[in-house]
Amino acid sequence: MKLSDFDFDLPNELIASHPLARRDASRMLVVHNGATQDKHIRDFLDYLQPGDVVVFNNSRVIPARFMASGHEITLHTSVNNHDWWGLCKKFNKINIGDVLTTDDGTRLIVLDKDDDSGLLLHFDCDNVFDVLSRVGKMPLPPYMKREEEIADRDRYQTVYADPLGSMAAPTAGLHFTDDLLRAIESRGAKIVKITLHVGAGTWMPVKTENISEHKMHSEWCCITPEQADIINNAKRVIAVGTTSLRALESAHRLVDGVGRVAPICQNTDIFITPGYEFGAVDVLLTNFHLPKSTLFMLVSAFAGLDEMKTAYAHAVAEKYRFFSYGDCCLLFRKGE
Repeated sequence: MKLSDFDFDLPNELIASHPLARRDASRMLVVHNGATQDKHIRDFLDYLQPGDVVVFNNSRVIPARFMASGHEITLHTSVNNHDWWGLCKKFNKINIGDVLTTDDGTRLIVLDKDDDSGLLLHFDCDNVFDVLSRVGKMPLPPYMKREEEIADRDRYQTVYADPLGSMAAPTAGLHFTDDLLRAIESRGAKIVKITLHVGAGTWMPVKTENISEHKMHSEWCCITPEQADIINNAKRVIAVGTTSLRALESAHRLVDGVGRVAPICQNTDIFITPGYEFGAVDVLLTNFHLPKSTLFMLVSAFAGLDEMKTAYAHAVAEKYRFFSYGDCCLLFRKGE
């Protein structure tokens, strides 16, 4: 398929640059075999059945954007405790071996360069996260066209965020409050919180017209044996967010002809496009995604390309809010 197949018109005024006052005030567009219904995120509970397992990504966003020697850098992938890949606006003006200095005096040594991944930086410090807590800002997506505000430290983070590691929020989870999480379990569904540290792979633009030529960056994910057992005994698996879905599908294996989610703690570069056969996930809650993005390709694979184009046209007409701080949609796997 071609990149242009995944294009659609989106007025700029529908791009949400700030969150709503309440997390659980978002609208939710339900898409089931091409039919759409306008709902709210609190209605998510009405679609649950006893025995369902709702899977969240609990990765915590790090303040990954900072200045070093006059260069703005955004970290996206950890190599080890001291070495990170980061994107840089002035990439061509920096050489391997250069030493950059952050605002708190921490030295960064440029170990390598790559046209896609940016700079490989070695942090000359005891703890990278301590440095980022002092000098970093929340890495808001560029389409918000604004600087970080104090409120973003809380609102660009899920209420259940735990292990540090993401350079972008798993945004479908931003709609959930502690009360809503408790209500999910009161409906007889179980909650499982797996981890995928969101990196460049999730949001980097596709630059090739032939989408099969696009190379995804790898992202680290983890599903424990205990979590895999709960998921494998679910009536249905409901993924909250495309990152949760990608982790689950990365863990899916056929065991004696039966689909199972295996325990994993590894990198994944899974790239899901129409034609992919889903094995782990039955229902997906996700935000609205950018035109020509890998995430719009993923939801089109899940619910159908024509169906998603129709649904997005409806969302535009009804003035749903798009992208990270926007509204969400509940998608049922095509044919289910």
